[in-house]
Amino acid sequence: MSNFLLYYFMIIMFMFGCIVFISTRKHLLCTLLSLEFMVLMLFMLLFFMLNFMSYEGYFSMFFLTFCVCEGVLGLSILVSLIRTHGNDYFQSFSILQC
Repeated sequence: MSNFLLYYFMIIMFMFGCIVFISTRKHLLCTLLSLEFMVLMLFMLLFFMLNFMSYEGYFSMFFLTFCVCEGVLGLSILVSLIRTHGNDYFQSFSILQC
């Protein structure tokens, strides 16, 4: 019974991460942090589900590797935007500019 409560807790935390991702539109760093929180909750849910079903943990390592790559790409975009525009506000830059 406690495993189901843990799964519900992780799903609720993932939903909170989605709500924060949707509601924050001022800074790019806040949106990247909420995306990383959602990925962390998905990783924990995947890890517990794989342990519950007695599968190997190799898939969780692949998932974690791709999540690290996603985080690195997000941080590189953040650094390039700060270098070109001076801040990470969404209002200071336009998508139409090259």
